[in-house]
Amino acid sequence: MSRIHAISLETAADASRPVLEGVKKKIGFLPNVFTTLAKAPVALETYVQASAILGKTSLNAQEKEAVYLATSQVNGCDYCLAAHTLFAGKAGLSAQDIVAARQGELNAYATLARQLTESRGHLTDEQIAAARAAGIDDVKIIEVIALVAVQSLTNYLNNAALTDIDFPAI
Repeated sequence: MSRIHAISLETAADASRPVLEGVKKKIGFLPNVFTTLAKAPVALETYVQASAILGKTSLNAQEKEAVYLATSQVNGCDYCLAAHTLFAGKAGLSAQDIVAARQGELNAYATLARQLTESRGHLTDEQIAAARAAGIDDVKIIEVIALVAVQSLTNYLNNAALTDIDFPAI
C-alpha cells in the first residue's frame, strides 16, 4: 500500500494538470508515478522536462532502456522495473535482453549504469577505460550519468512512497 498517495487529474494543481494531460496523451494512461510526483508540482515539472531533454541524447531507445533497467535494478525499484520492462520490450529488447540489462550485462551502457549506481558515481580508471574501449565516448559517458541521475529520482520516489505499480507484473 502506498505511503504517499497519488492524486487524480481532477485534484491536481493548476500548474500540474497540463503536464499530466500531456503524459496521459503520450503514454495512453496516467501512471501512478506521475500522479504521485504531481503532489509536488516542481518535482513533476523537473522530471518531465529532464526526461524530455534527455530524449535527445545520442543513445538509442534500446541503450536508454538498458540504462534505466540497470539503474532501477541496483536501486531496487520494482515500480520502474515493471515500467521499463514494458518500455524495453516496445523498444525491441527480448525477455533475455531485459534480464541481462537489469544485471548490467546486456551492453556497455547497462554495465556503466550499474557501475555508476552501485558506486554513486565513483568510477575507477579501469571502468572509464572499459567504457571507452566499448565505444562510449566522453559525451555518452556524461549522457549516461544524466540518465542514471534522472532515473534515480523516480526510483527513490517510488521506493519511499511505495507507489502502487500500475504496469504489467514482471
